[in-house]
Amino acid sequence: MLKGKKIVLGITGSIAAYKSAYLLRMLIKEGAEVQVLITSAGKEFITPVTLSALSGRPVLGDFFEKGDGTWHSHVDLGLWADIMIIAPATANTMGKMVNGICDNLLITTYLSARCPVWIAPAMDLDMFKHPSTQNNIQILEQWGVKIIEPDSGVLASGLAGKGRMEEPEKIIEMVASYFSKKKSLTLKGKSFLVTAGPTHEHIDPVRYIGNYSSGKMGFAIAEELAQRGANVDLVAGPVSITTRHPLIKRYNVVSAVEMYEKCISLFSTNDGAVMSAAVGDYSVEDKMLKKIKRSDRDITLHLKSNPDIAASLGKIKREGQVVAGFALETDNEENNAKAKLKKKNLDFIVLNSLANEGSGFMSDTNQISIISSKNKLESFPLKDKREVASDIVDYLSLYY
Repeated sequence: MLKGKKIVLGITGSIAAYKSAYLLRMLIKEGAEVQVLITSAGKEFITPVTLSALSGRPVLGDFFEKGDGTWHSHVDLGLWADIMIIAPATANTMGKMVNGICDNLLITTYLSARCPVWIAPAMDLDMFKHPSTQNNIQILEQWGVKIIEPDSGVLASGLAGKGRMEEPEKIIEMVASYFSKKKSLTLKGKSFLVTAGPTHEHIDPVRYIGNYSSGKMGFAIAEELAQRGANVDLVAGPVSITTRHPLIKRYNVVSAVEMYEKCISLFSTNDGAVMSAAVGDYSVEDKMLKKIKRSDRDITLHLKSNPDIAASLGKIKREGQVVAGFALETDNEENNAKAKLKKKNLDFIVLNSLANEGSGFMSDTNQISIISSKNKLESFPLKDKREVASDIVDYLSLYY
């Protein structure tokens, strides 16, 4: 059920740490690769020897091995994992997560993680009810961390669990459900065009006009579509991200015109398109063949309008094809997005605002709203971009 999934299991100083052994055993039994991280307080409740025997891996707790000084890279751990689960999670650990107190390997790995992060709180009722704990839970939820509580099975919003760590069987069920959804082949046989990243409009051989797009959102969407069985034509601007899934065929471009031409040539063979690239609106009319030398005089660049790729696809889409666009706004967000949706003949548009902290370019997280062609608005909390991609593909799937 979890074969090949890479899981970081964090264990902190709670009496509920004994449940972590059962959880670890179940994860291994289901085929997962599990790397255990334990805090110093956690070692007071359960021994690393026990956990190592169950996982088949050394248990990590310190930044450096005391014997030979080997460094344990929190960055590598954060990149390695498909999901990070902290169970049990104490009030102390949640406070450190919120405030970025990096005094142990577990917290530094959390801050470096690019995967979904789930925590199962465990503490006495009074600690759990305390306003500081509830405030930390609320903040973590807003940041996209999933809070697992007994009798809820979903994100916590109140005192339903009363501080008791959820049972390992329930956590396993939730993890399995999560990955089942991720790999469900609901879009098998379908094909999609996805654009990602920025475009660079050359001024001369060493300079260009561009933007801050990292491509993370578009690549996450392409990966999510492929995980659900779809063939993906990914047209990517100049970014350093790599693709992993065999169902993704990547086409590298640089300028807006190159992206436009590639999209036009590919669109007819696809069932839909998700236009997440941050395409430059203008390019330099007269590009210099040689580097412009510095001088005391000012220079003027004449800019010309680039083709609108989303609008062009909206004009030529046939019945059954779905085109989704993106709107990154700084003001009057919803009205501007609705105007773009109508003008470009899109089926739905994904809106995010630079005014929302953690959203937009270069971030690993995003906070979006989706507006349909019928002006129906659905808003989502701040999440990791891979989770945002899942929400977008969920919405796209409704059309098929």
